[in-house]
Amino acid sequence: MQKDWKSILTKEEFFVCREKGTEPAFSGNYDKFYEDGMYLCKCCQNQLFSSNEKFDSGSGWPSFTAPITKENILYIKDTSHGMTRVEVQCSKCKSHLGHVFNDGPSPNYKRFCINSISLNSRLILRNETSLSSKYLFKKLKKDKIILSKRTSILR
Repeated sequence: MQKDWKSILTKEEFFVCREKGTEPAFSGNYDKFYEDGMYLCKCCQNQLFSSNEKFDSGSGWPSFTAPITKENILYIKDTSHGMTRVEVQCSKCKSHLGHVFNDGPSPNYKRFCINSISLNSRLILRNETSLSSKYLFKKLKKDKIILSKRTSILR
């Protein structure tokens, strides 16, 4: 059964995840976010990237050197906008994530340039509790997390 993505996602999330849009550079929540944890698909919570593979590419979008597993990502030839690129999608729900380029750091020289809005994060806290930012948090201060009213803790 096909989900009614328009009723599940915000207008902006739908544009990026289902219509292959792009969020503006430097506008996403995860561009300069470097907490330990995993990045999940916004639409289906498939595990996509680890914070261990995240780096600052200066592009304005979160960048990763590799996915958690190759099987969780689909690679699609993209010839839109007068250029040839490789689109990356979630293998589980086919959500558009971004693109992969061959200009990343060694050893594999890959840069997975991903839209923040297509991701959720699951933070690994010092006491090993997982926290989902499906409902985004407001601030991080040292070891304390100040959360918005809609934050949920996963167990």
